[in-house]
Amino acid sequence: MKKTIRIALTVSAVVCLVLSTIPLSAEESWESLNQESKRAKINAEAKASLDEVLAKSKNAGSLHAKAYGWAVFDNLKIAFGWSGGGGNGVAVNKGSGARTYMKMGTVGVGFGLGAQKYQVVFLFQDEKTFRNFVDNGWQADATAQAAAGTAGAGAQTGFVNGIAIYQLSDAGLMASADIAGTKYWKNKKLN
Repeated sequence: MKKTIRIALTVSAVVCLVLSTIPLSAEESWESLNQESKRAKINAEAKASLDEVLAKSKNAGSLHAKAYGWAVFDNLKIAFGWSGGGGNGVAVNKGSGARTYMKMGTVGVGFGLGAQKYQVVFLFQDEKTFRNFVDNGWQADATAQAAAGTAGAGAQTGFVNGIAIYQLSDAGLMASADIAGTKYWKNKKLN
């Protein structure tokens, strides 16, 4: 019985990881893009996501004005018994404009079936928090939440441990969306 469950969980995890690499639209595949095109695509998606958060959240604008830096990640999460996903992003030092390209990955346990594409926007209060995120990576713990900044949606009014987090999906800015179990690290191929 234990061996059957272990095999089923392993197969589910592999299916999630394979499905997360399949493009959901007819746009040019990520693998076919050169390094500069990949950076340009990440930069364009990051700017659009940051602009959307700033437009939809009263508090994000004031936090962004005070922030040392910001980061945006585009993620595709697939659930098939297990959930798994990954994506790319960029962390930006507001003062210098320097960009560090990064990756993210997530794995979880739970019952579900389907795919979700979403963006995560981070605002960093100070240089130490920003540098730690970029240089050492970051792993969201079980209590990490992305709190939306719209009225009635659990508005985030300040930085928590030096970071403010917002999550966007096709439905818009999400209230209290869970990002636990997600890890962020430098993308060696794009830096």
